[in-house]
Amino acid sequence: MAAPTICTPGQRICRLEEGQVAGSGTDVRQGYLYSCLAGYVNVREGDGESGKTVIEVLTEKKHNIVPSVGSLVTCRVTNVNPRFCKCAILGVDNMPLKESFRGLVRKEDVRATEKDRVEMYKSFRPGDLVIARVLSLGDAQSYLLTTAENELGVVAAVSEAGVNMVPVSWNEMICPKTMSKEFRKVAKVQPQYIDNTTAT
Repeated sequence: MAAPTICTPGQRICRLEEGQVAGSGTDVRQGYLYSCLAGYVNVREGDGESGKTVIEVLTEKKHNIVPSVGSLVTCRVTNVNPRFCKCAILGVDNMPLKESFRGLVRKEDVRATEKDRVEMYKSFRPGDLVIARVLSLGDAQSYLLTTAENELGVVAAVSEAGVNMVPVSWNEMICPKTMSKEFRKVAKVQPQYIDNTTAT
């Protein structure tokens, strides 16, 4: 019987052969190896002083979750053009992701007021760390995101001088080194949103 790659608690993994030993996350019953955890099977050949093969069950440290409509996401801006900006979603509702998802903030979803006056280059720059909300699942390639709330927008940005900038208003950040100001759609960060930025 071939060992399954992914297993659940109580699932039979394989028959324990000579030269094999049960590792962490497993249990032996009547000559068969069973999983005690939800995770994936890891086989370590010739492990330890005994030289025997260890079969164990490991769990992922990061959560295998996906964004859903209304979820709060932490993302990094990867590309900006006059109509929208592309993002890599790094975390969902305070949970870091194992793999990033693609997100899109359209010009009309940047802020709630004066949508026709929004300039994408004055709202986001590549590399900015942004808190956004999932607006819809979009197409097969990316999630549609919105920053049209006071608490959403840029929470961390680096100036042209390579220094972390400090927010001075809802649409400006300043470089402490050169004292030059740059436009951004700045988030009014609340305590419940802070963990999202530190989780990544």
